[in-house]
Amino acid sequence: MSATKTLQETMELVADVEGWMSPGQGATLFESAKNCPDDGRIVEIGSFRGRSTIVLATAADPSVEIVAIDPHAGNDRGPQEIEGFADEAADDHAVFTANLAAAGVAERVHHVREFSEAALDVVTGPVDVLYVDGAHRYGPALADIRAWGDRVGDGGTMLIHDSFSSIGVTLAIMRHLLLGTRFRYVGRSRSMTIYRADLGSSPADRARNVGRQLAQLPWFAKNVGLKVLISLKLVKGDWPY
Repeated sequence: MSATKTLQETMELVADVEGWMSPGQGATLFESAKNCPDDGRIVEIGSFRGRSTIVLATAADPSVEIVAIDPHAGNDRGPQEIEGFADEAADDHAVFTANLAAAGVAERVHHVREFSEAALDVVTGPVDVLYVDGAHRYGPALADIRAWGDRVGDGGTMLIHDSFSSIGVTLAIMRHLLLGTRFRYVGRSRSMTIYRADLGSSPADRARNVGRQLAQLPWFAKNVGLKVLISLKLVKGDWPY
């Protein structure tokens, strides 16, 4: 059974939901969820107020389990919002819950209100589609990509937000995936990268995989430079994502 709403209808559904997701990234999430095998599992790390969660839950077959992992603890809320937002935590959780209900997907989503590391003991078993949009610092990002990436079954999909945009996420990718032997770099929608657990074992396959990822570094340098200029208030513009 396929999704009951089209991509356009789904994007209209989340138009007023706060979050960092471009139309192209929404389409990437939609197609990934739509192609998740029947009776499969989608895991999202970092839900914020539910924008991406709603897209995943709307697009996936009703037999697919949707797991949203977010502690709503007031940290790592978004660009330049790493710590000190405890007062907003309760509001984030309430808005997240209300947004899912308004979109009609509340009963579809299993929300695990834990940090992603702790959630490893709560959510057991394999994952078919993994969307990583948690803490963007190097250590937590590496831990998510490594530990949760190991849960992705052969042929499964891993999507990572703020790749080649966030320094921490990019360093984590370079550390674990650049020379990795399992995940093939498929492409990206702005900073949302797509990896598939089907990398060939030949030296040529792995060399191509390295080259395709290294080719993104000029775009990464541009994003970092833009962030510096925005932070110094030398230019006006949207935070790149």
